[in-house]
Amino acid sequence: MVIRKEIEIGGRILSIETGKYAKQADGAVMVRYGDTMVLASVVAKKEIVEGQDFLPLQVEYREKTAAAGKIPGGFFKREGRPTEKEILSSRLIDRPIRPMFPEGYKSETQILLTVFSSDQENDADFLGALGASSALMISDIPFSGPIAEVRVGKIDGNLIVNPTFSQLPSSSMDIMVAGTTTSIVMVEGETKEISEQDMLEALRFAQENIKKLCALQIEFQNESNRPKREIPVNQLKNQLNDAVSKIARDKVRTATHQILMKEERSKANEEILLTTIEGLKSAITSVALKLNDKDNALYHESPAAFVEDKKDLIADILHDIEYEEMRKMILDEGKRLDGRGVKDVRPITCEIGLLPRTHGSALFTRGETQSLTSATLGTKLDEQILDGLQPESTKRFMLHYNFPPFSVGEVGRLGSTGRREIGHGNLAERSLKNVLPLEEEFPYTIRIVSDILESNGSSSMATVCAGTLALMDAGVPIKKPVAGIAMGLIKEADKVAVLSDILGNEDHLGDMDFKVSGTRDGITGLQMDIKIQGISFDIIERALMQAKDGRFHILGIMEQTINEPRKELSKYAPRLTTLKIPVDMIGTVIGPGGKMIRQIVKDTGAEINIEDDGTIVIASVSAEGSDKAQQIISKLVEAPVVGKTYKGKVTRLMDFGAFVEFLPGKEGLVHISHLDVNRVNKVSDILKVGDEIEVKLIKIDDEGRNNLSRKALMPGYDPEQEALREAERKRDRPPRRDGDRNGGHRGGGGHHRSHRD
Repeated sequence: MVIRKEIEIGGRILSIETGKYAKQADGAVMVRYGDTMVLASVVAKKEIVEGQDFLPLQVEYREKTAAAGKIPGGFFKREGRPTEKEILSSRLIDRPIRPMFPEGYKSETQILLTVFSSDQENDADFLGALGASSALMISDIPFSGPIAEVRVGKIDGNLIVNPTFSQLPSSSMDIMVAGTTTSIVMVEGETKEISEQDMLEALRFAQENIKKLCALQIEFQNESNRPKREIPVNQLKNQLNDAVSKIARDKVRTATHQILMKEERSKANEEILLTTIEGLKSAITSVALKLNDKDNALYHESPAAFVEDKKDLIADILHDIEYEEMRKMILDEGKRLDGRGVKDVRPITCEIGLLPRTHGSALFTRGETQSLTSATLGTKLDEQILDGLQPESTKRFMLHYNFPPFSVGEVGRLGSTGRREIGHGNLAERSLKNVLPLEEEFPYTIRIVSDILESNGSSSMATVCAGTLALMDAGVPIKKPVAGIAMGLIKEADKVAVLSDILGNEDHLGDMDFKVSGTRDGITGLQMDIKIQGISFDIIERALMQAKDGRFHILGIMEQTINEPRKELSKYAPRLTTLKIPVDMIGTVIGPGGKMIRQIVKDTGAEINIEDDGTIVIASVSAEGSDKAQQIISKLVEAPVVGKTYKGKVTRLMDFGAFVEFLPGKEGLVHISHLDVNRVNKVSDILKVGDEIEVKLIKIDDEGRNNLSRKALMPGYDPEQEALREAERKRDRPPRRDGDRNGGHRGGGGHHRSHRD
């Protein structure tokens, strides 16, 4: 049965349809907005791996190039590994969906979102989230939804829902907001220094539209009316809880309250696990257990082996105890794992200029989180080319984030960049991009690389801080410094604690990870993930205001290290010189087949980029090379000026004079009478081809021919006497025949015009 629902949102019709596509999936819907269409399918395994203590959820968003009428580039002509856009969109869908699965659901679940049509005006990412939620709602998979996602922009002071690609450049914000019928569950985006109150207004606006989309899904589900599968209950865990708690709770509480360092606390927790296992072995006979036949056999055969076999389950119970104790300590005592109060920021140190051969570098350390970041300045040729459903474009600012396993004291495989690294790097990049100078003011391509050397909470926000410091160390004239801070939340019933600058464990055991970055004048980037099913706007407002205080604190420390960009670039950075030439002279600089520009590059060692509007950017580490390239180009496009002196090269000798190239690609005639103050019988007596001589441009005739004079620059030259002699020559000159009106000069003039043309 085909079911279709639609609603108007943002002035366009949005529809959800099922029963027509992918009918063998557990749930499948086609979502359409404008002419953009996304197929969402969900499938979950019926069986559960024994002992599995997590939800194996895979969310994959893919864009078919055919959706925009394009053929993939490359040799194989088919879609390959996911692009950064696809990875980031997958994360935007995964993060609000994941916390909505009920506790205890552990079946391997796969959600695939495929863009089959793109109108290149409406982005498909928010449709993917809507489609994933809708497909889960009509499936038999347990899901505490619905959720919906919208994009919010603000143009000319007005909030708009789902702005188009063409509207976003003029918007002061670009944020994605996901939520349920009652609350917000995820936020991510960038803004142009907006206030906390403006952000709250945008979130409330988003929530109004999210409610409509959630209501549509509930109608959709009611018509489908498919029952949900049951979630198996781990009876053994319930039976072991009390026994484990009796042995270990006091030890966990002591470690939580008294051990402040992450590594020491981790070792203590390992010892507690071993102690608990040994304690259970001796007490196992007194525990009343109702086990299945297999476990009964192992239990009766060897109680000790039974306990060892349940090591992962015991560790899971200990984790739950740690979760409870940490939250109780924060809510009841206002004390955190490392001894801080809820609003305290860890100690911060900042250093710059550590890496001598980079263009800029910084080391930012906050507690046990540390980022070593470098800034590199490049040229137009270093820009990243972006290809996807949208027309090909370029990107001049890139921020790359690396998270090696040693940063958390682990051994791990080094492979391709992971989703987390791409997501964290994107957040930091968006936080910094709006404070960069315009390309017209600073025509460099800029790359920031953040290597996380230590991590215990909020390495992406450390990257924002280190990125700011590295940019200023490199001499990039950013508008204002940017800092970032990660906020956490512990909520039990009416008890709420908002935490500033959270630790890794506070993120893991807490209810919220809310990262906010910005300047002293406003927010530039943010990302919020909620692990419970939504929070109130009052809590969000409280977190935003507390984040503002923390941000100002961090900016104050950063400004003690460097409070404005360096005035000079690194001596290893390329120097860029910008010229503007007439558009009709671009071909002259490039030359036939690029011959001229290649020669300039070869002669000067500079890199040269020419824009369609006539802007030329010369890049060279050597000032000499830059100056030389600038001089050559200036001469190429220079217009001849009567009365000006030029240094030229003799290109041809004729009976009546010599042709001299006095500007690149521009020749003029030095008549035999203008070669010397004395009479010249033969041109070759004075000059030969290849001679360099100084000449003066004395006239540009009606046909555009350039008349030059050598003798006008020589001692003894009298302009008045020359004018009289020229008048006499004209009187005494015999009339020309029609076929040879210009004499031999005509050939030279004809050559001029063809060269010029």
